[in-house]
Amino acid sequence: MSDHGVTFGRTAPTVRVSDMDRALDFYCRILGMEKTFENGDPVGFAILVRDKAQIHLSLCAEHNATTQNVLHLIVEDAHRLYEHLEANGVRIVKGLRDQEYGLRDFIFADPDGNRIDTGQRQS
Repeated sequence: MSDHGVTFGRTAPTVRVSDMDRALDFYCRILGMEKTFENGDPVGFAILVRDKAQIHLSLCAEHNATTQNVLHLIVEDAHRLYEHLEANGVRIVKGLRDQEYGLRDFIFADPDGNRIDTGQRQS
């Protein structure tokens, strides 16, 4: 496989949401992300960051979530995040578990039902 001489940087998945204010509250207040950019009046697009993670929110009033994960989030302490989300009433889709492929992971859903697969690398 050829790399074509191109270095890839970070990726930033776009998550569709039906209510931007509700989504911003969730991602900023519950997940601790910071809004670094917004566009539109009313806001139809926002960029959120925390540490190395970046998520783009895109307003789609008729958005309906699927049963597929929209992004995979790697964290340093999956158990701690899991407990934080549970304490804040976030819907847990699949509970915390240790996987044979070296991750401790779980899946939660944002207020729109978008599934976020969350994992911690195990040593």
